[in-house]
Amino acid sequence: EVELVESGGGSVQAGGSLRLSCTASGFTFDDRDMGWYRLAPGNGCKLVSSLGSDGRKYYADSVKGRFTISQDNAKNTIYLQMNNPSPDDRASYYCATDRRQFPRGVNFCRGKAVTAWGHGTVVTVSS
Repeated sequence: EVELVESGGGSVQAGGSLRLSCTASGFTFDDRDMGWYRLAPGNGCKLVSSLGSDGRKYYADSVKGRFTISQDNAKNTIYLQMNNPSPDDRASYYCATDRRQFPRGVNFCRGKAVTAWGHGTVVTVSS
């Protein structure tokens, strides 16, 4: 059974840093893309960053140069390093996996548009 468990959320000051983790079980990264979505108040569920099984990376324009996605195959874990966050980055962050390309936006986080989701972790950024 595919399972994704996020950790690392919490409160951070603007300009600080925070690292989110997503530990996967029930599969390996060999043939699946991994990604991070976020759901912010008043916004839809948007793809923040993804890491393809071939190593290609995607970053939303709003986080380019500040966030970094990476993976540790030995730990079956992906990370989202959030540097210099702003209050606009405040959201619930969801880890996701799929064999298909991730849609950039979906109607619902944890919906059927993506094969599997974690339960999410909340990030609060204070100014």
